[in-house]
Amino acid sequence: MKSLSLATLTSAFCIMASNAQSLKYPVAPSDNTVDTYFGVSVPDPYRPLENDTAAATAAWVEAENAVTRAYLDKIPFRDDIHKRLTALFDYHKHGLPWKKNGWYYFYENDGLRNQAVLYRTRSLDKAPEVFLDPNTLSDDGTVALTGVFFSHDGRHAAYTISRSGSDWTEIYVMDTDTKQLLPDHIEWAKFTGADWQGDGFYYSAYPAPEKGKEFSNANENHRIYFHRLGTPQSDDILVYEEPDQPLKFFSASVPDDESVIFVSGSGQGLGNTLMVRSLADKDAQWKVMSPTQDYEVAVLDVIDGTIYIYTNYGAPRYRLMTATLDNPAMDQWKELIPEQKGVLTGVDFTGPDRMILTYNTDASNHAYVYTLEGRRIREIQLPSIGSVGFSASRKHPEVFYAFTSFAYPSALYRYDVDKNESSLYRGSDIKGFNPDDYVTEQVFYPSADGTEIPMFLTYKKGLRRDGSNPVYLYGYGGFNISLNPSFSAQRILWLENGGIYAQANLRGGGEYGEEWHLAGTKLNKLNVFNDFIAAAEYMIDRGWTNPGMLAIEGGSNGGLLVGATVNMRPDLFKVAIPRVGVMDMMRYHLFTIGWNWAPDYGTSADSPEMAAYLLGYSPLHNISDNGTPYPAIMVTTADHDDRVVPAHSFKYAAALQAADTGKAPKLIRIDSKAGHGAGKPVSKVIDEYADIYSFIFNNIGKVPAAR
Repeated sequence: MKSLSLATLTSAFCIMASNAQSLKYPVAPSDNTVDTYFGVSVPDPYRPLENDTAAATAAWVEAENAVTRAYLDKIPFRDDIHKRLTALFDYHKHGLPWKKNGWYYFYENDGLRNQAVLYRTRSLDKAPEVFLDPNTLSDDGTVALTGVFFSHDGRHAAYTISRSGSDWTEIYVMDTDTKQLLPDHIEWAKFTGADWQGDGFYYSAYPAPEKGKEFSNANENHRIYFHRLGTPQSDDILVYEEPDQPLKFFSASVPDDESVIFVSGSGQGLGNTLMVRSLADKDAQWKVMSPTQDYEVAVLDVIDGTIYIYTNYGAPRYRLMTATLDNPAMDQWKELIPEQKGVLTGVDFTGPDRMILTYNTDASNHAYVYTLEGRRIREIQLPSIGSVGFSASRKHPEVFYAFTSFAYPSALYRYDVDKNESSLYRGSDIKGFNPDDYVTEQVFYPSADGTEIPMFLTYKKGLRRDGSNPVYLYGYGGFNISLNPSFSAQRILWLENGGIYAQANLRGGGEYGEEWHLAGTKLNKLNVFNDFIAAAEYMIDRGWTNPGMLAIEGGSNGGLLVGATVNMRPDLFKVAIPRVGVMDMMRYHLFTIGWNWAPDYGTSADSPEMAAYLLGYSPLHNISDNGTPYPAIMVTTADHDDRVVPAHSFKYAAALQAADTGKAPKLIRIDSKAGHGAGKPVSKVIDEYADIYSFIFNNIGKVPAAR
């Protein structure tokens, strides 16, 4: 490792001192809009920024990006960070193999390809052939392959793509023997796969959106269609809809024997409805399995007429139940494997008579082998504390699993179920990085109400608790999503520069089941922010760091988390990175699928109490304007984000820049041809994190070492 020159160091610190003072922010389009919620007037002066196709908005976006780019490009070590991140990403990344009709399929990225390539081979000992390379679908890697769905006879594969990070999905079909593309093409699908029956497949779609508002208008009236190969989309058969329930998602699934079709409906509760209908009788009626969205209900498989169901019905930490096709109603289900201390997160069938169940215990995974009758045989010994995912099938006994942790890239293992033996199949080696140089520990700290919150800390061995270490604190806290140990190449740069990566398992997530989730929703949402604030206080009180070295980051619901906690405790952080965040809690439900988040957040239309609660923490509406110093903030969003529309970040950034919050920079980085994050090309990920780390290091006053 080489040191930067004295001239570079001097230049860097001069820029740190002067950049914020010299910033001149663009004037945002504004008007005099005022909304009224149960008699309370709430100004919304930056309402024009919700029109993302307006000329004034486009001009503001261009001006904001110019300011941000000028700031970042003046940071002298930004290029060094970009080069180091490029080197860290340049390693083989292997996906789990799965077997289909005599072929092994797997994804692999040999280094810096923008998108992973799908390969296949008859034998894992032989060189594979390319089955589908999404890098050939666009010049810049912004078309992502989001799923591949094989017909049950293996003759065809439907694959789904996303363009520029949008949630809108297109479906294409290939002949698996020739790998030739068929003329079939589906547009305006969303939140869907392709479930096959005979010579066609089921998919879910919305009506085509209004031209010019494809990425902002509310999505309503999700429907299930059947597409028969060789016919135009206009001939597709409408299979299921609920016109009186426009704010629901619907998805179809068909088991391998194609005997029945299941339809799941979700979007207005914490779970989903579920119905089943015979495919053998065209006049068969739907049978209701789960009539309410109060519980999560997922069909895992149908084996000899028995339906295997994963659910939190009567079990906040989830259990496995069974039903019969003849009488599938919920009140007739039978418990197969009861709720355990850990949270059941996955069920994989392997061979004719075995299951592998994955449980989450204190935010890390444990896996066990069971019989189909529900008897536990043994635990699978995983390499260490971390996260695991399995690839298995009832049609053959081979089992593979991927294991990862904070300092360990994903490694693939073969698992012999009968012998209870794991053997390394594929590992990953990153040049210039030794996982053994780092340590991960789990701590528990009290939140404001005394609840013990778990948090993982990863750092270089030998690091001293002298109160001066840079800390990158990450959180999410919502939608029943668990933050388990995981590896990110970009995180290495932070760790090798003496930084601590802290990942807090906040309430609102799924780490301890539905009760933990509900403790961070609606009128309990402040628990999530208090948990995050307590994590920062813990790191300071225990001598790990100080407020001048503490950076926080979160995306989507985590962007809301960052925005809200900065408003609550601006003194606690030096840098904040709210990424693609939900920043306007009064209007979030009016855009694309925002209404789907109401079970977690509630809406401003629900009641006076709910509206007041949302207004009380909404990041956009609670920015201080009295000279209180805020941390340096860089907001990130993207022009094709139709999950959390960029208007959230636009209005929040405009309000920040207009308010009196001290001299620290308040920037917004608006990516182009990108969306909420899924499928983002590797090149764009590197660019984004080069900017994020440059911004953080610049504002905590630390120059990263060059290599």
